[in-house]
Amino acid sequence: MPAFPQRAVIREVGLRDGLQSIRTIVPTARKIEWIGDAYAAGQREIEVGSFVPARLLPQLADTAELVAYARTLPGLFVSVLVPNLKGAERAIETQADLMLVPLSASRAHSVANLRKTPEEVVAEVARMRSARDAAGSKTMIEGGIGTAFGCTIQGRVDPADVLRYMQALLDAGADRVSIADTVGYAGPRAVRDLFEKARAIAGERFWCGHFHDTRGLALANVYAALETGVARFDATLAGIGGCPHAPGASGNASSEDLAFMLADMGVDTGIDMPALLNLRAKLARWLDGETLRGALALAGLPVTYESTAAIEA
Repeated sequence: MPAFPQRAVIREVGLRDGLQSIRTIVPTARKIEWIGDAYAAGQREIEVGSFVPARLLPQLADTAELVAYARTLPGLFVSVLVPNLKGAERAIETQADLMLVPLSASRAHSVANLRKTPEEVVAEVARMRSARDAAGSKTMIEGGIGTAFGCTIQGRVDPADVLRYMQALLDAGADRVSIADTVGYAGPRAVRDLFEKARAIAGERFWCGHFHDTRGLALANVYAALETGVARFDATLAGIGGCPHAPGASGNASSEDLAFMLADMGVDTGIDMPALLNLRAKLARWLDGETLRGALALAGLPVTYESTAAIEA
C-alpha cells in the first residue's frame, strides 16, 4: 500500500472557476456568505475570484470586495487568478495571499484562451515577479500549467513540454507551480507518471493538482496524485465549472465528494462534512436552473460515517 499524506488541502475554486462558467451572476452578499460558510466548515484555502475586466467576466467583477472580506477571516489563505501584469498589480494592491497565473501547455489553447503563447506567459510572470518584489509584497505567485494531459484544439500535449514550461515558470520567479487537466483527458497512470516527474523537478514547490471530471476520473486522478505525495487539490462545490474549449463537458472535481473520499482514506482535511453539505444545499438554491454535480449530495453521508470517524479518532 502507498503511504498517503496524513493531511491534504482542498482549495475551493468554485467562486472563480465555477462561477465564471455559468450564466447566473451571484450577488456579492451571497458570495460573502459562501466564503464565510466554507470557512466555518473548515476550508482554509479559497480562490475568491479573478482580476479580469468586468466586461469579459461580469460574474467576477466583485473580486476586490471578496478579497477584502476573506482577509478578515483568521488563517484563511486567499488566492485569485490573474491573466496579466495589470491583474497582478490588483492582486498585490488588495494583498491577496497568492495569485495564480494560468499557462496552457497547449500552444493552440494558450493563444485561444489567453491570446499569448506559453513563452509570452512566462515572460509576463517575470514581470509580475519584478512588480511584486518592487512593491515589497508578500503575495505569492503560482504558475498553473493547464491542458497538461491533452487539448481539444491541439490534441496531444507532450509531457516534456509541460515539464519544460514548469521549469521556465520557476526560473521566471514563480514561487509555486501546479498542473491542471483542463479538459478532462487525464487518467490515473498518466497523472502518476507526470506528477512524479514534476515533483522531481520542483519538489515541494509543485503543490497542487487541478482535475476536471469530464470523463468521471477526477477522484481516481486525485488518488494517483496522492500516491506521488501531492497533497493539495483544487475543487468546486457541487462540481460546477468547466472549460469553454470542452463544450458539454462536466465540471471540476466536486469539493464535497473529494472531501468525503479523503476522509474515508484517513486523510485529514479539517472539513466538517455536514456543514459543507449544508453549504452545498444553499448553493443549489442560489444556482437554481444551473447544472450541479456530485454524488454525495444525492446519496447523503452513509450511516457508518460518524462511527467510522469516531473509531479513527
